[in-house]
Amino acid sequence: MKSAAKWISIIGLGLVSLILAILLVIPLLVDVNRYKPFLEEKISAATGRSVLIGSDLKLSLFPWAGVAVSDLTLGNPAGFGEQPFLKVASFSVKAKLMPLLLKRDLQVKALVVQGPELTLIKQEDGRTNWDFSAPKQPTPAPAKQQPPQNPKSPEKTDAAVKLPIGNLVVGHFSIENGTIRYIDPAGGTPQDVTDVNLALRNITLDQPIPVSASARWNNQPLALEGTLGPIGRDVGQGTVPLDIVLRAFEELTVKLAGQVKHPAQAPKIEVALSVSPFSLKALMNRFKGAQPIQTTDPAALQQIHLTADIEADPTSASVSAGRLQLDDTAIDFSLNARRLAPLSLLFQIDLDRIDLDRYLPPNTAADPPAPPKTVGRQKTTTDPATPSPGAPVPDKAIYTPLRKLSVDGKIKAGTMVVHRAPITDLQLTVKGQEGSFRIAPFSLKAYQGAISGNAEVRVKGNTPATRLDMRINGLQIGPLLRDQLQKDILEGTTQATIQLNMTGDQPDRIKQSLGGKGELLVTNGAIVGIDLANMVRNVQAAFGLAQPTSGEKPRTDFTELRIPYVINKGVVTTPDIRLQSPFLRLQAAGSADLVRESLDFRIEPKFVGTIKGQGDTATHKGITVPVLVGGSFDRPTFKPDLKSIARQQLEREAVQKVFEKKELKPYKETIKGLLDSILSE
Repeated sequence: MKSAAKWISIIGLGLVSLILAILLVIPLLVDVNRYKPFLEEKISAATGRSVLIGSDLKLSLFPWAGVAVSDLTLGNPAGFGEQPFLKVASFSVKAKLMPLLLKRDLQVKALVVQGPELTLIKQEDGRTNWDFSAPKQPTPAPAKQQPPQNPKSPEKTDAAVKLPIGNLVVGHFSIENGTIRYIDPAGGTPQDVTDVNLALRNITLDQPIPVSASARWNNQPLALEGTLGPIGRDVGQGTVPLDIVLRAFEELTVKLAGQVKHPAQAPKIEVALSVSPFSLKALMNRFKGAQPIQTTDPAALQQIHLTADIEADPTSASVSAGRLQLDDTAIDFSLNARRLAPLSLLFQIDLDRIDLDRYLPPNTAADPPAPPKTVGRQKTTTDPATPSPGAPVPDKAIYTPLRKLSVDGKIKAGTMVVHRAPITDLQLTVKGQEGSFRIAPFSLKAYQGAISGNAEVRVKGNTPATRLDMRINGLQIGPLLRDQLQKDILEGTTQATIQLNMTGDQPDRIKQSLGGKGELLVTNGAIVGIDLANMVRNVQAAFGLAQPTSGEKPRTDFTELRIPYVINKGVVTTPDIRLQSPFLRLQAAGSADLVRESLDFRIEPKFVGTIKGQGDTATHKGITVPVLVGGSFDRPTFKPDLKSIARQQLEREAVQKVFEKKELKPYKETIKGLLDSILSE
């Protein structure tokens, strides 16, 4: 018995020694480089690209079975240049043979890729060199339909990968010192990601896989740490957890925690996103050549924090429980892209307060002065790039996505400051598709009044067309003008109806195309800086020919100012402006040219006889002075209508006294007509 056991041991040791000897000798006897052309041919057939293995193949079978290769090159498809798609300095893998042969367990000690250089190219026609799909073949003629053998629904394809192994263990997988270059002719300078390193350790099917990666983009560091998995034995099926932290540019930290469902068959990602507070200004300063962000408030854009729950699959995506903290502004939002191509978007945005003026560029003394404005009827100088109103405008690519977009959303804001204007209770609804969008309704409160209405923007043509209907109720116009124009010219409570339509996306073209109508009513107010009551009674005092009697700023108080208007091609015409005050009534007519920024009005006064009810028993009589308003918006001019003054003076002093004589009264109308014709020339 002992003798048999002894012989069995000797035979077993001999077989093991023989196997080991074979494993050691085979790599020495077999020239694996003879198979390089065969390998190159097979890889080329599988990828559709040229393949070149530059250096010798190396094979080892003990103590680990291993293959190593250097200078591996994978070419580009036709039309993408001579540079290779992928170059690998060296590639090596080592695995155990016995567990694979005996138990179908794949145990890999290490798989290392060193010095890979990946070049990604996108052509102007949209083609990419990373597309490995087979070229489209001509569609064959349809064959005669045969009745189905089984009327039941077609069998579903299981996209999961059934690994032909019992277990998988990889001690170490790494990519070292890699480079990725992205070239897009439309994007300008190529983008390089260098020092790419990826390490996966202790890879199994049943345990989470630690992941570590790093790189440098524009010489700025990128790093990724976390875990992925377990992957499961049916690779591509089930749910794969992930917990990843990305750190970028020494400023940005992004955390993703969640899972990927059915990654091979019907992939869907569900993650919680968290972006730690960061400074956008400091982040942008990290990019070489980027212009620093400057804001009116130096403290703006210094604290940004984002959290959201994200779900996405190949055809749709949604963001729920989103919160963006922008400095001292909290913005809650949700997005639902029911369809990604073309995009169909539902959204809701609710912010508590924001001062938008903080984020505007600061005013600088170095800004060039505005060019002088042309007034009167002279021809204005326009930007050569701005087409004339009737000229055809080339289609702009920026509007192409809008013509495919479908949107339905709501925006609310508690408090806002926009160009010094305080706004509260902003609410608006946006709906649209195929290049036509309606903001209906919208409402807000400002300057103790309420503004509401609706708007429509159409981008179906070469230029956008906009229509606006708006109602204003109870707005205090004085603070509004002081905030927006820095001028104290009008006070009072304002009601208004406004209907506007315009085309274009440049200020000059918008003004040239502006049309519409409406009415402005200001009550219990004043025109500041002008004493119309004195101006229309006293030529010298009104037009600077007499010394002022007090240091107070002149003003014209009124109970009602009504301004109906019509706008046509940027010219605002008002046929009948009426002002009522305790002392006088005014009527005015004329136009304001928004393109030339010029004024052309005539004000016709009429005095109230007495205002005894207000404690004044005097009778207001005398010559009234019609006023001609001209000049520009910045420098309006006020001149007396001297012809009208002369007519009044002649009628009062000459004509009336002459025709007091009975014998001349029959000729009164004839002589008045003659004087009118003389004065009108």
